[in-house]
Amino acid sequence: MTDVLSILSDCKALLTGHFLLSSGKHSSQYFQCARLLQYPDQAAQVIGSVADKLRAEMQAGTLKADIVVGPAMGGIVVAYELGRQLGLPAIFTERNDEGVMTLRRGFEIDPGTRIIIAEDVVTTGKSTLETAQQLDKLGGKVVASICVVDRRPADAADPFPWPLFPALRQPAEIWDADSCPLCKNGGEAPVKPGSRKVF
Repeated sequence: MTDVLSILSDCKALLTGHFLLSSGKHSSQYFQCARLLQYPDQAAQVIGSVADKLRAEMQAGTLKADIVVGPAMGGIVVAYELGRQLGLPAIFTERNDEGVMTLRRGFEIDPGTRIIIAEDVVTTGKSTLETAQQLDKLGGKVVASICVVDRRPADAADPFPWPLFPALRQPAEIWDADSCPLCKNGGEAPVKPGSRKVF
């Protein structure tokens, strides 16, 4: 069994401090999965732990998929590696000038296409849901999603109407900015290590 947390720690992908998340919330923990994805062997091992679960579902006939889609930026490499391991094509969505997640670069989804959405980290599920909304408009059907780390709080509701397969479930402490204890304790201002704008 793959020890995903140890691999992430070894790659220095698990950060502690005071962070501003894309959702605008604050946290004391952050997963910078780009640090994992710079090492192909370790990334393949971590994503392989999810690919094995999906493959078992496919062999049992409980899951069928035609393509993997990763929201940019964090999902691009994850989608590629998952697609490689499952023998499926892999494409990605990205934000247009209006900030809407969309397919570009000539990527297409045919009506009825069964889709797995692949992310690096799920905190609120916003990027995955935005991607699913756009794919749905094209007639695609999201059948599952995966992530390297599911860091939703322990009491968080399931954000998706389809199954989520994480390589690691690691609930994080997340606070609204006005109730963040790290801010109230007079500590340093939160750092935003991700690439997405705060909305």
